[in-house]
Amino acid sequence: MNTCVLIDDEIRSIDTIKTIIENFLDDDLKILGTANSAQEGFNLIIKTKPQIVFLDIEMPHQSGFDMLEQFNKIDFEVIFTTGFDQYAITAIKFSALDYLLKPINISELQQAVKKAIERLSSKSSDHQIQNLLKNIKSPKDSTNKIPLPVMNGLEMVQVGQIVHCEASQDYTIVTLLNGKTILVSRSIKYFEELLNDYNFFRTHHSYLVNKEYIKKYVKGEGGYVVTESGTEIPVSRRKKPDFLSWLNS
Repeated sequence: MNTCVLIDDEIRSIDTIKTIIENFLDDDLKILGTANSAQEGFNLIIKTKPQIVFLDIEMPHQSGFDMLEQFNKIDFEVIFTTGFDQYAITAIKFSALDYLLKPINISELQQAVKKAIERLSSKSSDHQIQNLLKNIKSPKDSTNKIPLPVMNGLEMVQVGQIVHCEASQDYTIVTLLNGKTILVSRSIKYFEELLNDYNFFRTHHSYLVNKEYIKKYVKGEGGYVVTESGTEIPVSRRKKPDFLSWLNS
Protein backbone atom coordinates (compact mmCIF):
# COMPACT_ATOMS: atom_id res chain seq x y z
CA MET A 1 0.00 0.00 0.00
CA ASN A 2 1.20 3.51 -0.79
CA THR A 3 1.73 5.99 2.04
CA CYS A 4 1.12 9.70 2.50
CA VAL A 5 1.23 12.61 4.94
CA LEU A 6 -0.99 15.71 5.06
CA ILE A 7 0.51 19.16 5.70
CA ASP A 8 -1.86 22.11 6.10
CA ASP A 9 -2.37 24.82 8.69
CA GLU A 10 -6.16 24.53 8.27
CA ILE A 11 -7.53 21.66 10.36
CA ARG A 12 -10.68 21.60 8.22
CA SER A 13 -8.66 20.94 5.07
CA ILE A 14 -6.76 18.10 6.71
CA ASP A 15 -10.03 16.59 7.96
CA THR A 16 -11.52 16.82 4.45
CA ILE A 17 -8.57 15.03 2.82
CA LYS A 18 -8.52 12.39 5.58
CA THR A 19 -12.23 11.72 5.15
CA ILE A 20 -11.91 11.34 1.37
CA ILE A 21 -8.91 9.02 1.66
CA GLU A 22 -10.50 6.87 4.36
CA ASN A 23 -13.80 6.55 2.48
CA PHE A 24 -12.70 6.40 -1.14
CA LEU A 25 -9.01 5.48 -1.25
CA ASP A 26 -8.63 3.20 1.76
CA ASP A 27 -7.21 0.35 -0.35
CA ASP A 28 -4.65 2.56 -2.10
CA LEU A 29 -3.34 4.99 0.49
CA LYS A 30 -2.32 4.89 4.14
CA ILE A 31 -1.98 8.13 6.12
CA LEU A 32 1.21 8.15 8.21
CA GLY A 33 0.58 11.47 9.93
CA THR A 34 -0.44 15.12 9.69
CA ALA A 35 1.27 18.46 10.35
CA ASN A 36 0.02 22.03 10.72
CA SER A 37 3.11 24.00 9.67
CA ALA A 38 5.96 23.81 7.21
CA GLN A 39 8.54 22.97 9.90
CA GLU A 40 6.32 20.27 11.42
CA GLY A 41 5.78 18.95 7.92
CA PHE A 42 9.49 18.80 7.19
CA ASN A 43 10.12 16.85 10.38
CA LEU A 44 7.19 14.52 9.67
CA ILE A 45 8.48 13.70 6.18
CA ILE A 46 11.99 12.99 7.52
CA LYS A 47 10.53 10.71 10.20
CA THR A 48 7.93 8.78 8.19
CA LYS A 49 9.37 8.84 4.62
CA PRO A 50 6.01 8.93 2.83
CA GLN A 51 5.58 8.28 -0.89
CA ILE A 52 3.05 11.08 -1.37
CA VAL A 53 2.80 14.48 0.37
CA PHE A 54 -0.34 16.61 0.35
CA LEU A 55 1.11 20.08 0.83
CA ASP A 56 -0.65 23.38 1.44
CA ILE A 57 1.06 26.30 -0.29
CA GLU A 58 -0.03 29.20 1.92
CA MET A 59 0.96 28.66 5.56
CA PRO A 60 2.11 31.11 8.28
CA HIS A 61 5.86 31.68 8.77
CA GLN A 62 6.90 29.35 5.92
CA SER A 63 5.09 28.39 2.73
CA GLY A 64 4.94 24.92 1.26
CA PHE A 65 7.55 26.04 -1.28
CA ASP A 66 9.85 27.17 1.56
CA MET A 67 9.53 23.73 3.14
CA LEU A 68 10.50 21.95 -0.07
CA GLU A 69 13.65 24.06 -0.34
CA GLN A 70 14.90 22.48 2.90
CA PHE A 71 15.30 19.08 1.24
CA ASN A 72 18.54 18.15 -0.48
CA LYS A 73 16.62 15.65 -2.60
CA ILE A 74 12.90 15.16 -3.19
CA ASP A 75 12.10 11.43 -3.27
CA PHE A 76 8.33 11.71 -2.80
CA GLU A 77 5.43 12.86 -4.95
CA VAL A 78 3.78 16.19 -4.06
CA ILE A 79 0.12 17.10 -4.49
CA PHE A 80 -0.32 20.79 -3.70
CA THR A 81 -3.47 22.11 -2.05
CA THR A 82 -4.34 25.78 -2.34
CA GLY A 83 -6.99 28.46 -2.49
CA PHE A 84 -7.17 30.23 -5.83
CA ASP A 85 -3.67 31.59 -6.38
CA GLN A 86 -3.14 32.01 -10.13
CA TYR A 87 0.56 32.79 -9.78
CA ALA A 88 1.28 29.64 -7.77
CA ILE A 89 -0.96 27.51 -9.99
CA THR A 90 0.84 28.70 -13.13
CA ALA A 91 4.21 27.84 -11.59
CA ILE A 92 2.93 24.39 -10.62
CA LYS A 93 1.61 23.78 -14.14
CA PHE A 94 5.00 24.83 -15.51
CA SER A 95 6.51 21.92 -13.62
CA ALA A 96 3.88 19.33 -14.60
CA LEU A 97 2.87 18.82 -10.98
CA ASP A 98 -0.62 18.35 -9.54
CA TYR A 99 -2.65 20.70 -7.38
CA LEU A 100 -6.07 20.64 -5.73
CA LEU A 101 -8.14 23.78 -5.31
CA LYS A 102 -9.94 24.25 -2.02
CA PRO A 103 -12.63 23.24 -1.26
CA ILE A 104 -11.27 19.89 -2.34
CA ASN A 105 -13.30 17.79 -4.76
CA ILE A 106 -13.48 14.01 -4.25
CA SER A 107 -12.98 13.00 -7.88
CA GLU A 108 -10.14 15.49 -8.39
CA LEU A 109 -8.34 14.13 -5.33
CA GLN A 110 -8.83 10.56 -6.56
CA GLN A 111 -7.41 11.49 -9.97
CA ALA A 112 -4.43 13.33 -8.46
CA VAL A 113 -3.59 10.31 -6.28
CA LYS A 114 -3.88 7.96 -9.25
CA LYS A 115 -1.44 10.07 -11.27
CA ALA A 116 0.96 10.39 -8.31
CA ILE A 117 1.01 6.62 -7.85
CA GLU A 118 1.73 6.16 -11.56
CA ARG A 119 4.63 8.62 -11.33
CA LEU A 120 6.24 6.96 -8.31
CA SER A 121 8.20 4.57 -10.51
CA SER A 122 9.60 7.32 -12.75
CA LYS A 123 11.57 9.01 -9.95
CA SER A 124 11.24 12.41 -11.65
CA SER A 125 9.91 14.34 -8.64
CA ASP A 126 13.20 15.95 -7.63
CA HIS A 127 13.77 17.43 -11.10
CA GLN A 128 10.19 18.71 -11.32
CA ILE A 129 10.29 20.29 -7.85
CA GLN A 130 13.63 21.99 -8.55
CA ASN A 131 12.16 23.35 -11.78
CA LEU A 132 9.15 24.63 -9.83
CA LEU A 133 11.29 26.39 -7.21
CA LYS A 134 13.35 28.08 -9.93
CA ASN A 135 10.17 29.31 -11.62
CA ILE A 136 8.86 30.64 -8.30
CA LYS A 137 12.10 32.56 -7.67
CA SER A 138 12.43 33.90 -11.21
CA PRO A 139 8.98 34.54 -12.69
CA LYS A 140 8.91 35.70 -16.34
CA ASP A 141 12.50 34.54 -16.87
CA SER A 142 12.77 33.22 -20.44
CA THR A 143 15.24 30.57 -19.27
CA ASN A 144 12.51 28.93 -17.20
CA LYS A 145 11.64 25.52 -18.56
CA ILE A 146 8.20 24.25 -19.51
CA PRO A 147 7.34 20.52 -19.63
CA LEU A 148 5.81 19.46 -22.94
CA PRO A 149 3.73 16.25 -22.68
CA VAL A 150 4.81 14.05 -25.59
CA MET A 151 4.10 10.43 -26.53
CA ASN A 152 6.80 8.90 -24.33
CA GLY A 153 6.81 11.33 -21.39
CA LEU A 154 7.79 14.97 -20.88
CA GLU A 155 10.22 17.09 -22.88
CA MET A 156 11.64 20.08 -21.00
CA VAL A 157 12.05 23.22 -23.14
CA GLN A 158 13.15 26.74 -22.26
CA VAL A 159 10.32 29.24 -22.76
CA GLY A 160 12.68 31.56 -24.62
CA GLN A 161 13.31 28.87 -27.25
CA ILE A 162 9.63 28.71 -28.28
CA VAL A 163 8.97 30.77 -31.44
CA HIS A 164 5.30 30.01 -31.94
CA CYS A 165 2.53 27.48 -31.25
CA GLU A 166 -0.03 26.25 -33.75
CA ALA A 167 -3.30 24.48 -32.94
CA SER A 168 -3.81 21.05 -34.49
CA GLN A 169 -7.24 19.78 -33.41
CA ASP A 170 -6.84 18.85 -29.71
CA TYR A 171 -3.04 19.07 -29.97
CA THR A 172 -0.53 21.89 -30.37
CA ILE A 173 2.53 22.02 -32.59
CA VAL A 174 5.31 23.88 -30.77
CA THR A 175 8.04 25.32 -33.00
CA LEU A 176 11.44 26.02 -31.44
CA LEU A 177 14.19 28.46 -32.37
CA ASN A 178 16.31 25.70 -33.90
CA GLY A 179 13.43 24.75 -36.23
CA LYS A 180 12.42 21.64 -34.30
CA THR A 181 8.67 21.02 -33.97
CA ILE A 182 7.05 19.10 -31.12
CA LEU A 183 3.51 17.72 -31.16
CA VAL A 184 2.08 18.22 -27.67
CA SER A 185 -1.08 16.69 -26.23
CA ARG A 186 -2.40 20.01 -24.95
CA SER A 187 -4.72 22.61 -26.48
CA ILE A 188 -3.45 25.98 -27.66
CA LYS A 189 -5.61 27.59 -24.95
CA TYR A 190 -3.50 25.72 -22.38
CA PHE A 191 -0.36 27.34 -23.82
CA GLU A 192 -2.02 30.75 -24.07
CA GLU A 193 -2.75 30.70 -20.33
CA LEU A 194 0.61 29.23 -19.40
CA LEU A 195 2.69 31.68 -21.47
CA ASN A 196 0.62 34.77 -20.76
CA ASP A 197 3.39 36.40 -18.69
CA TYR A 198 6.16 35.59 -21.17
CA ASN A 199 5.36 38.04 -23.99
CA PHE A 200 3.34 35.65 -26.14
CA PHE A 201 0.20 36.77 -27.97
CA ARG A 202 -2.57 34.72 -29.53
CA THR A 203 -2.84 36.42 -32.91
CA HIS A 204 -5.44 34.01 -34.26
CA HIS A 205 -7.56 31.15 -32.91
CA SER A 206 -4.89 28.75 -34.20
CA TYR A 207 -1.67 30.67 -33.43
CA LEU A 208 0.33 31.92 -30.47
CA VAL A 209 3.56 33.84 -31.15
CA ASN A 210 6.59 34.95 -29.12
CA LYS A 211 7.21 38.71 -29.49
CA GLU A 212 10.96 38.10 -29.29
CA TYR A 213 10.94 36.47 -32.73
CA ILE A 214 8.58 38.74 -34.66
CA LYS A 215 10.56 40.28 -37.53
CA LYS A 216 7.78 42.40 -39.05
CA TYR A 217 4.06 42.95 -39.31
CA VAL A 218 2.40 43.16 -42.73
CA LYS A 219 -0.83 45.16 -42.98
CA GLY A 220 -4.06 43.68 -44.29
CA GLU A 221 -7.62 43.02 -43.17
CA GLY A 222 -6.06 41.38 -40.18
CA GLY A 223 -2.57 41.22 -41.56
CA TYR A 224 0.14 38.78 -40.62
CA VAL A 225 3.47 38.67 -38.85
CA VAL A 226 6.71 37.26 -40.18
CA THR A 227 9.00 35.51 -37.72
CA GLU A 228 12.81 35.56 -37.81
CA SER A 229 12.72 32.22 -39.64
CA GLY A 230 10.36 33.57 -42.31
CA THR A 231 7.20 31.86 -41.12
CA GLU A 232 4.03 33.86 -41.79
CA ILE A 233 1.50 33.84 -38.95
CA PRO A 234 -1.97 35.32 -39.52
CA VAL A 235 -3.52 38.00 -37.33
CA SER A 236 -7.31 37.82 -37.16
CA ARG A 237 -9.34 40.97 -37.82
CA ARG A 238 -10.86 40.72 -34.35
CA LYS A 239 -7.44 40.41 -32.67
CA LYS A 240 -5.75 43.14 -34.73
CA PRO A 241 -6.36 46.21 -32.46
CA ASP A 242 -5.17 44.41 -29.31
CA PHE A 243 -2.28 42.85 -31.17
CA LEU A 244 -1.00 46.18 -32.49
CA SER A 245 -1.29 47.71 -29.03
CA TRP A 246 0.67 44.77 -27.58
CA LEU A 247 3.27 44.94 -30.35
CA ASN A 248 3.90 48.64 -29.67
CA SER A 249 4.06 48.28 -25.90
